Amino acid sequence: MREVARRAGVTHQAPYHHFEDRESILAELVTGGFTMLADRLAHANDGVARNGIRRMLLDSGHAYVGFAMEQPGRFRIMFRPELCDPARFPAAAQAGERAYIELMRMVVTAYGVPDEALATLHWSMVHGLASLMVDGGMADRMPSERAQRAHIDAVLEVFVDMTMASTAARRAVP
Repeated sequence: MREVARRAGVTHQAPYHHFEDRESILAELVTGGFTMLADRLAHANDGVARNGIRRMLLDSGHAYVGFAMEQPGRFRIMFRPELCDPARFPAAAQAGERAYIELMRMVVTAYGVPDEALATLHWSMVHGLASLMVDGGMADRMPSERAQRAHIDAVLEVFVDMTMASTAARRAVP
């Protein structure tokens, strides 16, 4: 919290004049994070008519991983209920649900059904890639931001192509 205050240019006690406690501050960060993520996912989903399903899936992956890399502090706390209890902070829970709704909208648009397994597969992949890039040392292995973007592009393209091919093959089997 001292670092947050330092970056905001205020004393370390100033945030507590506006929030009840540390968890309330984190809840505000989580709510904002999920709102930003949901907005990015919605934008990717909204582009399907213009760009097609494959591009929508790629854009959604880029939206998720890009968010994590641009907002690593928020990303690190958004999926940590011990830091921000969603039962205590309904706005955070609602923002998280909105992001999940966009994930499911992507799945329905791409595959025609609200398939929880496909939603989990996509979420797991982009979350894992984001975690590796933010905290797993993967970004450190890349010599530049350009190399990081190229690697993310390559991983997402392989994943989307494999997922689309697998799904098409499953549909073709009687």
